[in-house]
Amino acid sequence: MSDDTAGPGRRWGKREKRLLGGAAMVIVVAVVFTFVLPRVADYRDVWDVIRELGWEDAVLLAGATLLNLATFPPPWMAALPGLRYRQALVMTQASTALSIVSPAGAAVGIAGSYSMLRSWGFTAGPVGLAVAVSGIWNQLANLTFPIVALALLTYEGQDHPALRTAALVGMVVLAVVLGAFALALSSRRRARWVGDLAGRIASRAKRVVGRKPVAWGGEDLARFRWRTLDLLRRRWHVITAATLAGHLTVFLVLLVCLRAVGVSDSEVSWVEAFAAWALVRILGALPLTPGGLGIVELGLTGALVAFGASNADAVAVTLLYRALTVLPTLALGLLAAATWRTHHPREQLESSR
Repeated sequence: MSDDTAGPGRRWGKREKRLLGGAAMVIVVAVVFTFVLPRVADYRDVWDVIRELGWEDAVLLAGATLLNLATFPPPWMAALPGLRYRQALVMTQASTALSIVSPAGAAVGIAGSYSMLRSWGFTAGPVGLAVAVSGIWNQLANLTFPIVALALLTYEGQDHPALRTAALVGMVVLAVVLGAFALALSSRRRARWVGDLAGRIASRAKRVVGRKPVAWGGEDLARFRWRTLDLLRRRWHVITAATLAGHLTVFLVLLVCLRAVGVSDSEVSWVEAFAAWALVRILGALPLTPGGLGIVELGLTGALVAFGASNADAVAVTLLYRALTVLPTLALGLLAAATWRTHHPREQLESSR
């Protein structure tokens, strides 16, 4: 009887938490767009800046956006042999759109990627490996960019406290991740030890929030180690190059937005733009709002103003950059989610054998 009474209470508690979390996200986004950004620059001034864009600017912005979209599939194609460009584009757009609109963020996007690839005939082992490797490579890139940006700013004799903090945190996390990754891959015995340790830590963390312990452990990591070593021996350089290209085309969109709006190199150099972008990549990765909505806009606007852009230009660049990097993926992602069952990589895999 006590269990029956407690069960609904727990379920209601979870619903309340979800509602509370959703309400908090809405409040954060509303405060940023309704109160904070308008205090930085009047939206009418921002609109005046955007209206001055010419057709040449529109062509450059469209080209940078298309190039960014075109670099979504290659990292997955490198991590999952047999995956074709068209299917990779469908999968990446749909999963990215899911991660943007869902409160659970990246977790939903990862689940979407896994489900789509499995339904297309790819087996669980290679799919799980591709999901893990692409995720790890993306996070390593995000952690590396602030370090590179800080080094470039230091070389130019500049300093940025927020970026310095992000870079230091990134260095620590990067060292821990690389150390654990190298340790896990160094031998089967170490892989089992790292897997068991990570499983215990994850299970304890889940118990704190009232969740069941994880079902994986050291033996799972040992099997993952063998598949990972085989993939990385053959394709680590392709995966790395494709991942960097995918990230840097996002920065290219920001740089084109800056120059199109009229922010000159003397106001915000490409190094300063890269530093601002590297900082917001870290902010956007924090699971505070879907797709970092509100958080990224606030952080990028503040960084651009700090580096020398006028308030109206900074807000205009930020909103234009976010529109070009989010809205096309949302539109394509919704279309991809509605049509992904029409793509059949399994048939292509079998016909190519």
